[in-house]
Amino acid sequence: MKLKLVRTYLPGGTNGVLQLDGLALCHTIELPWKENKPGISCIPEGEYQLVRRYSKKFGGHLLVKGVVNRRLILVHPANNAMKELRGCIAPVSTLTGAGKGTQSRVVFLKLVKLVYKAIDRKETILLHVTSTRQSK
Repeated sequence: MKLKLVRTYLPGGTNGVLQLDGLALCHTIELPWKENKPGISCIPEGEYQLVRRYSKKFGGHLLVKGVVNRRLILVHPANNAMKELRGCIAPVSTLTGAGKGTQSRVVFLKLVKLVYKAIDRKETILLHVTSTRQSK
């Protein structure tokens, strides 16, 4: 399974659209781009593998593997990137501003169900991160 995240960079946060086979699955929110600095920046554009992960804090969620100079980049619920994310990606239903959205948990659960089914079929899950413009 290959997911595509198409971002729009804004000073107060990064908004995106997560797609599968050219169809939008949901919106996403992330921190603004700040040169991949841990804890304050979204991750660089590129291709990453998503794998299943569990923690007490988030329960079942997704780990983004292979992010240069970063660790524990996750896909998990959040509605405000600046308050709730430290480099991770949060799916949301509706965008309400730069790095802000609504109904993250509902959308997250649907996304995880879809991805976990593919993982159970032994599929590799790839996330291709790109943007609506050539440079950040």
